[in-house]
Amino acid sequence: MKFSDYAYKRPEFERIKEEQLRIAERIAGAATFEEADAAFIENEKLNRSVETMATLASIRFTLNTADEFYKAEQDYFDETLPLFQDLNVNVSKTVLASKFKPDFEKKYGKMLITQLEVALKRMDPRLIPLMQEENRLSSEYSALTSAMSVMYQGEECNNYGLLKYMEDKDRDIRRGAFHAWAGWFADNEKKLGEIYDKLVRLRNEMGKLMGYDTFTPLGYLNMGRTDYGPDDVAKYRDQVVRYIVPVCVELRRRQAKRLGLKKLSYFDEQLLFAGGNADPIGDRDFMVKAASRMYHEMSKETGEFFDFMCEHELMDLDTKPNKAVGGYCTFIPDYDSPYIFSNFNGSAADVGVLTHEAGHAFEAFTAARHQPLLSYYWGTSEVCEIHSMSMEFFAYPWLKLFFGDGVIKNRYAHIMQAITFIPYGCCVDEYQHIVYQNPDMTPEERTAVWKKLEAKYMPDRDYDGVEVMEKGGFWMQKLHIFTSPFYYIDYTLASIGSFEFFGRMQEDRERAWNDYYKLCCAGGSQPYLSLLKLANLSNPFEEGAVQRAAAPLIKALEEIDDMSL
Repeated sequence: MKFSDYAYKRPEFERIKEEQLRIAERIAGAATFEEADAAFIENEKLNRSVETMATLASIRFTLNTADEFYKAEQDYFDETLPLFQDLNVNVSKTVLASKFKPDFEKKYGKMLITQLEVALKRMDPRLIPLMQEENRLSSEYSALTSAMSVMYQGEECNNYGLLKYMEDKDRDIRRGAFHAWAGWFADNEKKLGEIYDKLVRLRNEMGKLMGYDTFTPLGYLNMGRTDYGPDDVAKYRDQVVRYIVPVCVELRRRQAKRLGLKKLSYFDEQLLFAGGNADPIGDRDFMVKAASRMYHEMSKETGEFFDFMCEHELMDLDTKPNKAVGGYCTFIPDYDSPYIFSNFNGSAADVGVLTHEAGHAFEAFTAARHQPLLSYYWGTSEVCEIHSMSMEFFAYPWLKLFFGDGVIKNRYAHIMQAITFIPYGCCVDEYQHIVYQNPDMTPEERTAVWKKLEAKYMPDRDYDGVEVMEKGGFWMQKLHIFTSPFYYIDYTLASIGSFEFFGRMQEDRERAWNDYYKLCCAGGSQPYLSLLKLANLSNPFEEGAVQRAAAPLIKALEEIDDMSL
């Protein structure tokens, strides 16, 4: 079957509710573990079905946010998914109270019990109307930003069209694209500030309903974090400020020198070389064909995976009108299918999708064939992003297929951008910690917080006098701040794991790949720190871990004569 043939049918909440109530009764009244487990597996099948339909609706809505049918279906799930979550809490309580709890743990592992316990700590029926409103507001942000339309250079540009122009070799074109892009955010500043203000206050109320002083503890539980907390993250961010930020300042200084500028402005940051960045040497079909060759040569498993993605048409890569912004990978349980969504714009970021999002997809494809439970198909996000970011590095031997003679340029750019991303990701995270610690701030005060944090993490950032950005408005463009609180730090934590894999590839690629594959097979069957040990990766919260992990990348940059590129 092709993705277009995957059947969609809205799940009837009342029918699901009746079935799950019967399942909970069966578990509670089971005379043997086999009876209890059979009911538990029945609930697993039910959850797979509901998640399949919710995912299909979400994908098809993001493919065309103007599609009235799937917009209505997305609205339906915005309303009903919290209700479905509450039904599962009832099953979780029943399993945890069952005399067969030790048997469940023996069969499925300790992580199942941990997941069920977390489910109870983060869900209460009183949250349902608040979660519904949260979903609605998140969808409102996505719809607003996906509808961005700005005329520039005689072209109607969305977000990605303007960002592409910000890589142009002509500085006036870059500047104009940035001013047009920032102008859209200036025009929508009040609306975006209102949406986020409502989300912050709503989430603060959620936290208090669950007995917490702020939203932050609930936010961590929603991310599935069980073996570290905000204090650990703060210590990690401190390592980044002390070690990574100075490296980034020097890298930006060298970039300005390469471009013949005294100082970079924001619109210069994406152009790394005066002669232009290394763009792919072919179109979408060319890149997919190159990716197919790469994955077949990389390993038997990656070849099988990529064939599956192509044969079932599980990638939508082109930018289109009314297509949602961003890129993602998701999973359709009943079809055992990962799905990749992106917005190609002809830049190196397109190849990034075919490695980064494909890393996510490969992990889900692999874990689904090794793990017994849907909840084990994905780890928590700081693990999942190791899969994606490490795949970008494992792809290095094949990048010439995509970039031809520009491969060295691309490698330098990729490593530099991987390092310079870390402080930005930490800035997003600390911003959210401050915002949720102080939920009564006004939108203007939140914007001022971002400005202050930029000076800490990106001290050389310059916005060419554009008022909305100079005062701290850059936070408005980050989807995760609105829709996925406390997610973004996970990209940076995972970066440290991927940096380690890069370093280990230089020493013993086969062993590094075997550990990576082992990590993918494990999915989410263990918590974060345990999975790091499984893959022979370091704990990023330990002092010195950040510096050690980044060292091989810095060495690789030093070995490239960037001034000649």
